[in-house]
Parts: sequence; structure tokens; C-alpha cells
Amino acid sequence: MLYYLIAILAAIALISFIIAPRVQTADGFFKGFSDTGDAPGLWTLVLSQVTTWIFARSLMTAAILGYYYGIAGALAYAAYYISFLTGGAIIDHLRFKHGKSNIQSFMREQFGAIGDHCYNFVIILRLLSEVFSNLLVIGLIFGVANSFEYVTSMILVAVITFCYSMSGGLRASLRTDVFQAVLVILALVMLFAIMLFHNDFSLSQVVFSSPDIQSPGWVLLLVAFLQVWSYPLHDPVMMDRGFISDRKTTLKSFNYAAAISIVCILVFALLGVFAGIVKTDGEAFVGTLTRLFGEPWMVVFNIALVVSAVSTLDSTFSSASKLVAVDMNIIEPTPANGRWVMLAFLIGGGLFLFFGGKDLYAAVAVSGTISLFLAPVIFFNIWGTHKTQLWPLLVNFVTALAGGALYMLESSGYTNLLAPIFGYEHKYSKLLIICLIILAVGCTSFLLGQDKKTNNKEQHA
Repeated sequence: MLYYLIAILAAIALISFIIAPRVQTADGFFKGFSDTGDAPGLWTLVLSQVTTWIFARSLMTAAILGYYYGIAGALAYAAYYISFLTGGAIIDHLRFKHGKSNIQSFMREQFGAIGDHCYNFVIILRLLSEVFSNLLVIGLIFGVANSFEYVTSMILVAVITFCYSMSGGLRASLRTDVFQAVLVILALVMLFAIMLFHNDFSLSQVVFSSPDIQSPGWVLLLVAFLQVWSYPLHDPVMMDRGFISDRKTTLKSFNYAAAISIVCILVFALLGVFAGIVKTDGEAFVGTLTRLFGEPWMVVFNIALVVSAVSTLDSTFSSASKLVAVDMNIIEPTPANGRWVMLAFLIGGGLFLFFGGKDLYAAVAVSGTISLFLAPVIFFNIWGTHKTQLWPLLVNFVTALAGGALYMLESSGYTNLLAPIFGYEHKYSKLLIICLIILAVGCTSFLLGQDKKTNNKEQHA
């Protein structure tokens, strides 16, 4: 199976190199415009959104949650893709209510340079985590941790993706995303069909696989409903695609991407639910799937992971270059400078991978938890009409960072501070409590921290 995967990876890399354009203009590199200055069309945006958000880490997380927590775990992870709907509403207000071309300009106007720095700090962490987590999935596909195959596969995928990404920036990412999205969707359709016609498959068992209302999967579903309000705003890959086409095209792309992504992630999660139902004692997730489907279909399973990882990596590189060169305006926004930024994020993600934590699944929860510091910004400032002082943002920023760190410590077993206070032992129950506290602190501080002078002037204007 390893040799098939290597051959397929080589073919995907070759096709991506061929279809990736060589871009020399800043608009093409950072905005994805064509040589004639045209913005991407509807289905280019839709498929790009789908494949960049159905990344390797997401597919594995969805399947694992379904494996351990049944249909509740599958629905919990699929609920995160409602972020496309909230993200579309955020983008629409930023562009057509506030007249902004990026989020940084809005944060600077509302909260000054410090607010902008807080936002960029979270975005940088998000992009670095995308690099290392998707490469980690690649490593685990090709070999056991720290083996030659494990390390080599990650290096090869990183270098290959970097090479075609730097040739065309966001325009290359958009074009290759379409090809890669088609491959992922085809792989998911085939896997879903094999599961439906499997002798051991039972729809009723799948539907009622989480009968306990206190199952961690149902708790995680509540967490997802709390985090989807702010999750899209801290994802530059999604946000970048909201600023490049006209209003009608952009809104349609977010709505269509939501529907397609939710279906796709549910399909993959249901593979995990099915495997969890028929597993034997002591059997791991991948071992169960291999026994059920056989190695040929596991190649298709791994193709979906490899393609989604590659697609997310090239989008991460293009978003990183835009962040530093355009949004943060640290360097001149030229394609050459954008390529250097891509290289820096590749190295940074690699350092996270080899010297940082390797808990793949906690990364999603921590990222979403930290993003909650942006929820009051959305409610009060982007969707609302309020002007807020700086201190509420800082209070919520520190609270969200502390909440993310606390969840990491609690889920890893380093601390046990919440159980004696609230009486809940499972990590997802603790995560729900942390999210509720962050939102309560944030919304309360934003209510108390309204800039009354500015708001009164605007009301009387």
C-alpha cells in the first residue's frame, strides 16, 4: 500500500505543478486575480473553500470522534462547518457595512494598534498550527512516529507544496484547490458507497449509536455551537477568500461551501461511527477500517487525507504571505517577499512539529477556544454598531489565552482544577465550562466597556 501512496502522491504533485500558474503581479499573488485582473468565479471559490476546510486534520478528527462517541461525535464536528454561514455574515458586514478590505484595518480602527496586534498573534498561531498538524497526518499515514518514512514523507510533501505555492501564491492555491477538491469528493463518495453496501452496515445502529444524552459527543456538539460564532474570524484561509469577489458571488460561495462541507465531513465521520460499532476489543480505528474495507480501499481513504493536507498547506502558505505583506504591512507586498514569508512559515511549522506538542486533536479545541476572544467583537462591533474601549478586548484576549492553556493542561492530565469545582471529569465537559466562562467574561466586559462618548455622538449624528 505504501508504494501505491507514493505513486499517487507523485502524480498529484506533478499535476499541481502543471496547473499552478506562474504569477508575477501582486494582485495575482495575494488576491488570486487573473492576468486580466478578473476575480475568481463562484465555483472556484466554493471548491477552494471546501477543500481548504476539509483538511487532513479535520478528516481524521471527525472519524476519530465518530469512532469513540458515535453519531454525536460525528454531528459535533460537522457542526463546526456552520462557520461558513457565520463567516459569510462577518465578511458581508466588514466589507459592505464597515467598508473594510481586511480584518486588520477594522481592528485598528476599533481598538488601535494593540487590538490589531492581539488579532495577528492569534492568526499567526493558527497558520503555524495548520502547517504542523497537516504534516503530522502525512507522517502518520506513511510511517510510525519518528521513523524514516514518517520524517521523509513530511519533508517531501512540505517541499513539494511549497514549491508550487510560491510560484503562484493565492492564484495557484485557488486553481489547484479545484482539482484537489474533486479528488477528495470522489474519494469520499467511493468510501461512502462501500460503507453503505457493507454486510455489517446498519443505518439504525449508526443513527442510535449515541443513546446516552450525557455522552461526550453531545457535550462537544454544544461546544461547537458556542465556537462557530468566532471560529471563522480567526481562520485567515476562509476570510481571505471573502474579500476577492463581488458581494453576490461571495455570499453564494460561503453558503454552498457550508452545505457541501457539512455533507463531506459527515460522510467521513460516519466511517468512524461504523468502525466504532463493529470494532473488536482492543482494536484501533485504522485497524478496524482495514479489516472492514481491505487495503485497496484504505488507499482511497489515505488519498483523501493526503490531498486534503496538500490543499490546506498551499492555502496556508498563501494566507501567511498575504498576512505579513498586505494585512500587517511589514514588508513590501511583492511576490518575491511573499515567497520568503512562505518559507518562514514552513520552517516555523516544522519547528512546531519536531519540538512542540503532537496532540493532533486537542489543537482544534484549543484554536477554537482562543478564537472566542473575538466573539464579542463580532456581536458588538461588526454586527452591532457599538464602539468599545480597548480594555474589554484585552481582558477577553487574556481570558481566552488562559482558557486555551487550561484546556491543554486539563486534557493532558497535568492539572485537575475544574473537576473539584464543577464535578465534571471528562475533558469535553471541562472545555464546555471554559468556553462558557470566556464568553461570559467577554460579553460582560464589552457591555461595561462601551465608549459612551463616541456612541452618543454617532447616535446624534
